[in-house]
Amino acid sequence: MSYTIEDLKTLMARLRDPETGCPWDTRQSYDTIVPHTIEEAYEVADAIERGDFPHLKDELGDLLFQVIFYAQLGREDGHFDFDAIVDHLVRKLLRRHPHVFPEGTLDSRVDPEHRPDDAWIKESWERIKAEERAEKGADDRPVSRLDGIARALPAMARAEKLQRRAARHGFDWPGIAPVFDKLHEEIDELKEAWRAAESGQGDRDAVEDELGDLLFVCVNLARFMKVNPEQALKRTNHKFESRFRAIERVLAREGRDMDDESLEALDAIWQAVKGVERQDQEG
Repeated sequence: MSYTIEDLKTLMARLRDPETGCPWDTRQSYDTIVPHTIEEAYEVADAIERGDFPHLKDELGDLLFQVIFYAQLGREDGHFDFDAIVDHLVRKLLRRHPHVFPEGTLDSRVDPEHRPDDAWIKESWERIKAEERAEKGADDRPVSRLDGIARALPAMARAEKLQRRAARHGFDWPGIAPVFDKLHEEIDELKEAWRAAESGQGDRDAVEDELGDLLFVCVNLARFMKVNPEQALKRTNHKFESRFRAIERVLAREGRDMDDESLEALDAIWQAVKGVERQDQEG
């Protein structure tokens, strides 16, 4: 016997039953489970990054449970339910893929001999997304080409999306050279803001502003180099952690305590660890 999505919906409703449900689940709200949703999404990404597909199945299940939880909350509040979520999603994807569903229905088919090219597909996708953004903004604030980029995204990911969206409309650097120039400019401005803050002639907000500008340029640089900035930073985090742990192991073998060592001594071990890494890579 295999359980189905209907069984999962039933289970969720039972967990939220005010009389016989789980006390923890019945106390939750949209706001309180958001941190769990974000954590589960990162767990999915981590499993994919490690190529751990047996574990990925579990993590995808945990992420699906988050969707089911929101759907149950929506049903209780009269906003929506799981079926409404699915219906809205299918309709949206049908609308966004006229190159696959030309009549906007699951039954429609594209003639393989007259399949649209990539340029047409991209133009169609952008046009449809723009129409959707216009519809969402009709009764709210003025429509912007930057609408639809989630504000809750991690800052680095949102910076990249903002830049890519602006670039599609011609607001972009002409090449990578001026981005490097801007990088040096922002470093100088950060130094100036830091010196002013340290001397009492400036404030910390200016330092934060300039550091943000520098990070934004770094994301721009990554975009031009076709490097995912989040992935690049993850690799550096992993590299730092691996080397730091190696220092701890060296000191432990020698019966030394890191907290008693000088920076010079620790850096010497760090450089030795890097040398071993290079040898391993060359070997």
